[in-house]
Order: sequence, then C-alpha cells, then structure tokens
Amino acid sequence: MSLSPARLDRFARHIVLPEIGGAGQVALSRRHVVVMGLGGIGSPALQYLAASGIGRFTLVDDDTVDVSNLQRQTIFTQRDTGHGKATSARRWLANFDDTLSVEISDARVTKDNAGGIVAGADLVLDGTDNFATRLAVSDACVAASVPLLSAAVGRFQGQVGAFAGHLADQPCYRCFVGDAFDAEDCDTCAEDGMLGAMAGWTGSFAAMQAVRVLLEGVSAFGRPQWGRLHLLDGMAPGMRTLNIAKDPACKGCAST
Repeated sequence: MSLSPARLDRFARHIVLPEIGGAGQVALSRRHVVVMGLGGIGSPALQYLAASGIGRFTLVDDDTVDVSNLQRQTIFTQRDTGHGKATSARRWLANFDDTLSVEISDARVTKDNAGGIVAGADLVLDGTDNFATRLAVSDACVAASVPLLSAAVGRFQGQVGAFAGHLADQPCYRCFVGDAFDAEDCDTCAEDGMLGAMAGWTGSFAAMQAVRVLLEGVSAFGRPQWGRLHLLDGMAPGMRTLNIAKDPACKGCAST
C-alpha cells in the first residue's frame, strides 16, 4: 500500500520527520482506532487522530450534544445541540477528511457489548466518564488482545496512560484502579468544573500517545510506554509520570 499524491501532500510534515517517515504514515493509514466517549477528551483527541492520517475509526457515545459541552468539546457547534454525539462526530470527520472509514455506535457501553465494539481494533482510546464503563472496556481489551489508552480530565488535572494487560508482563487499567470502582457513580465536571483548555491539552496529549502505540515496530516514534501514567497539572503547569505495576491478583488480566 502506498499513499496517493494528494495524501503525500496532506501528510508531508509527518513524512519529513525521520521518527515517522513514509513507512509510519502508511502504517497509520491502515490503523483502526475505537474512540470511546466523544466528550472533553474524545473530541480534541479525535481531531488530532484524524489529522494524523489514521484510516479507520469507530466512534462510540450514547449521549447528545448540550450547549454546556461547547466550552471544551471542540468538534461540536451550536447546530449540533440536541443531536447525538456519535452522529455529529461522524459528520465532523466527513467534512474534515472524506476518505476516512467511520463507523458509529450510540449504544451505552456495558460489559456485555464492549467486547464486540473493541474486537479487531488496533487501539482503543477511552475517554468515558465513569469507572464502570472504563473497567468494562479494559476487561474487553484484555480479552481481545487490544491495547488501551486511557485518559481522564477534571478541573485543572488530566491523566493519560497506556495499558497492554493482554501481555504477560504488563498491567491493565483494572490493575491501576482496582475493583472497588465497578460502579456508575463518579465525580462529574458539572459538579466540579473543568478548564476547557485542560481538556484540549489532555486530549491532544492522548492523541500523541496513541500515535506512539500505533507505530510500535514501524518507526522510531513507536514507543508505547506500557504501564506509564502521565499526570498533567494545569495549575503548575507541569507533568509527572508514574509506573503502574501488574497486579498478580487482578481479575482482569492476572491469567494472561
């Protein structure tokens, strides 16, 4: 597979980077990414993932666009209010790059349907807003041997971590948070607030880390950083990194 002259022009600034190059750009065009949640993280992340040349997306969100979302969810406009986020995001992608392959799901993600959604993907980027969904997605990724990039944001803080719990020596997201959070209740930005630009920073950083994962074994930029959790502090501002250990008793990945 090669890139057309139009695609070469579009991604020229990537291709001239020796850490990505032509081989990396072609690899990205073959990749399939599932974006779970199209809110404060999924929205800016999707913009940069699409701009990077990833060829196929599955967009998952059961919510509709509210005017309060527009402060941070940058793919939506006033015309989208009242419409489904997944449908609106697909429309944005079609306007941005009509060569992309896009599927959508507006069903709520549960432990029963998560496996079918993530199956066959090269990466899942999870920006959902409650632990029950995140753990269901993590368990499904482990079962399907699909890498997971988990990102969260609130107030002035963000976090992004790469997990490969299907690998014998790597943790999953459940190793990080444990089993106590298998519940729908979770702090929300409606209650706690969120700086819109903080969502943008976290989402764009998640997109950069996604490209790292997708280029593993292809280019010099492909260093997934499994089990490393990056903490973004918008107040300082600054960043620090933690290493997450695999839990030998984890019910999500201990058998791998």
